[in-house]
Amino acid sequence: MHTVSSEPYRAWDVVIVPFPYADRLAEKRRPALVVSSRQLERYGLLWVAMITSAANAPWECDVPVRNLERAGLPAPSVVRPAKLATIEPARVVRRAGSLEPKTARAVARWLAELSAAP
Repeated sequence: MHTVSSEPYRAWDVVIVPFPYADRLAEKRRPALVVSSRQLERYGLLWVAMITSAANAPWECDVPVRNLERAGLPAPSVVRPAKLATIEPARVVRRAGSLEPKTARAVARWLAELSAAP
């Protein structure tokens, strides 16, 4: 059952969502990082980046989550800015926490580097 907050989600919130797999028609409930601005809300959408276990094979763009308690994560994790999904806010199961500013800036740098925008 979804427990949707009446408060809008903000950039750098860690949320639990059914995140789609890139290689098959399935999804897995997992933590993700909201990376969209509040301006996207008018379209009824959120952009989220995958959060995965730090034990997985690393990608160059992985950003370690330094403050697990603040993020609401139970184990060492990384944000994977190369894996993004667009979801409706109603798909968010719950808010877990948020990133601390230094980690958020590192994710923002990778998002800028990986995007086509100048």
